[in-house]
Amino acid sequence: MESTGKYWIPVWNVLENTCNCVLAHPKYAKAIKGKKTDKRDAKWIADIFKHDLIVGSFIPPLVLTVPGIKDFSAVAIIGEIGVDMSVFETSRHLCSWAGLTPQNDQSAGKKKTTRISRAGQYIKPLLVQCALCAIRCKDNPEIANRYNAIKKRRGHKKAIIAVARMLLTAIYNILKKSEPYNVELYCKSDLPPVQRVVTVEQAVFILQRQGYLVTASP
Repeated sequence: MESTGKYWIPVWNVLENTCNCVLAHPKYAKAIKGKKTDKRDAKWIADIFKHDLIVGSFIPPLVLTVPGIKDFSAVAIIGEIGVDMSVFETSRHLCSWAGLTPQNDQSAGKKKTTRISRAGQYIKPLLVQCALCAIRCKDNPEIANRYNAIKKRRGHKKAIIAVARMLLTAIYNILKKSEPYNVELYCKSDLPPVQRVVTVEQAVFILQRQGYLVTASP
């Protein structure tokens, strides 16, 4: 099939599950200059494909389902992290590699800094741009809700980094499980536990660690 722009995308989405589809750049499928008709073009493409002379382009499908991520962004992200998620033990390791997790710098029970590291100098700005697009997406309000909830407490910069980390976590699970982005699974995982029971000793310990409770020595 010869197509212009993005008209090939819906056809690809319909056929990719049942057919062995190959998307090729027109530069590598051009016929010899001369009399050009649609029938001759179709015959030429079928002939060179039969002789294995067409090089297919890489299409990252399960990644394009993530909010805020389009064709170019998906290819760039795949180019940075690959498709084999077995190299990362968990999604947190991937986020740490990409420089999207806060530093764990504590001393005497107090956090000195929560700044993110300088790692991921290529993928981190890309994910931030995807996060900015995702919070404006009306089809996925869960992204904007998370951004607004964090922005009220921590500000815009930390909120957008949290959304970028959320998108990368979704990409990790998509590539590892070969499943598309699922809003329902995210909503279920984001719910607080039904029962949250804390003993008196645990409550006192938590308040003491946070500096809200000071006990007088006997």
